[in-house]
Amino acid sequence: MTRKILRHGYSTGATAAAAARGATLALFGRETGAVSLPLPWGSEDAKEVSFKLTGTQNGMGWSSCGVFKDGGDDHPDVTNGMEIRATVAIAARGGDEVSLRMVEIEGGEGIGRVTKPGLAVKPGDPAINPVPRRMIEEAVRSAALEAGMENVPLRVTISAPEGVERSKRTMNAQLGIIGGISILGTTGIVIPMSASAWMATIAACLDVAKASGQSRALLAFGRTSENAGKKLFPELRDNAAVIMGDHVGFALDEAAKRGLSPVVVGQFAKFCKVAGGNLQTHVRNSTLDLLVVKELMDRAGFPPEEAKAALGANTARQLYDELAARGDRGVFSLLTGEVAKIASKRVNGGVDVEAVLFDYSGNRLSRASIRGESRK
Repeated sequence: MTRKILRHGYSTGATAAAAARGATLALFGRETGAVSLPLPWGSEDAKEVSFKLTGTQNGMGWSSCGVFKDGGDDHPDVTNGMEIRATVAIAARGGDEVSLRMVEIEGGEGIGRVTKPGLAVKPGDPAINPVPRRMIEEAVRSAALEAGMENVPLRVTISAPEGVERSKRTMNAQLGIIGGISILGTTGIVIPMSASAWMATIAACLDVAKASGQSRALLAFGRTSENAGKKLFPELRDNAAVIMGDHVGFALDEAAKRGLSPVVVGQFAKFCKVAGGNLQTHVRNSTLDLLVVKELMDRAGFPPEEAKAALGANTARQLYDELAARGDRGVFSLLTGEVAKIASKRVNGGVDVEAVLFDYSGNRLSRASIRGESRK
């Protein structure tokens, strides 16, 4: 089978920079239908990439326009297809910081604001990361230079009309970014590897936990287990709860790297995958999961024929339902202990680890912990 070549897209940072360039040109009477930026940004191999402009508006001393973000084939990108707008206005001259720097960049409607330490942007500032900020400034300066207006102080406001709503599908609130999306990117190019984006978010969440003075991090497989974990560990809910998805090994590594003790919370099926040694739990083959349950049933004292029958189940979830209905005889505790052991082995015993198994309604079933070598 021929594998489809995935199409690259463009970051929110590149999209905002293109909109800012277009608005600057319009401000100085050079309105156009498209602009180009050299991408990857900062690369010697950069090539001009064209961005179509939309919704150009002009007023007294200001202009604005938008660009619809093209995320390429990185389908989990929740900002794909949304409009990023830039308004560029002539700033009042004087001794203020805007005049001295010539280009001031602000966040408008739909752009989040940082409220927690540990990110690339300090608390109180709009969630426009340093590299996109430089991209926007360079795009504005180059446009002003083309128009012969390079000495005019400008104020740039980046906005995203759908930003508030779209941000609800991100982990921004978890990171302490409130009220909208983030303007991100380092090269302007979005490589269609959603795993990379997710892992970067995990690392950022753990940075926030560390910067907030936490000693533990709640690592959840999904929203249900995260919510259950937050109820059990309320002290971790605001600054140290991370949805790791399938990236268990990576999340454990990153937590340990920061000296954070991981608390792995999840449900039966995902715990079976981890107990089977799968620290990238997107693995779809359920054979190993069923074998894990069969072995745990043997250890728990189930009759051999009942334990063997587990291998004929369709899914681990089916076995969970059966065990929950007739009594698990300690299987849940054994499973949780195995997850804790594997997590501790992954971090080389360097930090304390804990595992908590919840049912599919968020009720706690079992809990196990292993102390790190330095704490024994």
